[in-house]
Amino acid sequence: MHDNFYSKYSIEIDRFIKQSLQEDIETGDHSSSACLDGDKPETAHLLVKESCVIAGISLAEKIFKEFDPELTLEKYFKEGTELEKGEIVFSVTGKAKSILATERLVLNCMQRMSGIASLTKNLTDEIAHTHCKILDTRKTTPGFRYPEKWAVVIGGGYNHRMGLFDAIMIKDNHVDFCGGMKKTLEKTKSYLEKNMLNIPVIVEVRNQKEITETLDFPWIKRILLDNMNLKELIKSIKLIDGSFPTEASGNITAENLVPIAETGVDFLSMGALTHSAKNIDLSLKAL
Repeated sequence: MHDNFYSKYSIEIDRFIKQSLQEDIETGDHSSSACLDGDKPETAHLLVKESCVIAGISLAEKIFKEFDPELTLEKYFKEGTELEKGEIVFSVTGKAKSILATERLVLNCMQRMSGIASLTKNLTDEIAHTHCKILDTRKTTPGFRYPEKWAVVIGGGYNHRMGLFDAIMIKDNHVDFCGGMKKTLEKTKSYLEKNMLNIPVIVEVRNQKEITETLDFPWIKRILLDNMNLKELIKSIKLIDGSFPTEASGNITAENLVPIAETGVDFLSMGALTHSAKNIDLSLKAL
């Protein structure tokens, strides 16, 4: 599934690469220009310095190629491979100045993405005995959302909506500002029809009353059970009775992940996948 991520979001990823290179390099890499002469090809390899699920190889190649099309990558592993300390992920060959100009961006991306992919894989394995799937959220680093969500998929998780534009998610504040669940969903349906939009609608519910009201709107894609304890989750899932896919959300951690998944909920969403993952130690070293 992660192989299709770039195909789906190529415009956004390419935009990220261009903006990130400009942010770091601007008028030029004066450090390399000051001490390196000539265009003799050199090689560096990416070294894993702690066990991880490696992620961002494809992005790294696109960064190298965007800056210097003559840079070549020899890849030794695929995205999502579990690697041990000391293994070499790839070698990059070309002008030393080009390798050094792109080194930090590549490392920043791959260290972060590998951390997210590793955490996602660990948590996904914990609930592999259930049918529940792990979703990410919009709690991402500004400007870095697409690589972070790409890493979730590489780690075996699934993407929630990408942003405010590709799905409607009715939350508690929408309901309270609008004047109740029934009125909110009626207005949402009217909005979709008026604007000829075909995007999914996910509804966050807080109690049994809101669930009952939501059940009257069969075009809803998923019901999100917000901040419910295990007893409330089980009761809510029984009330919904398969009419809609269900999602648990709110304060889900590695400690309570398994019992929540075992309630029979179809999805659970975790902001921690992207906001709390530890970066993986990687380095790019000259051969």
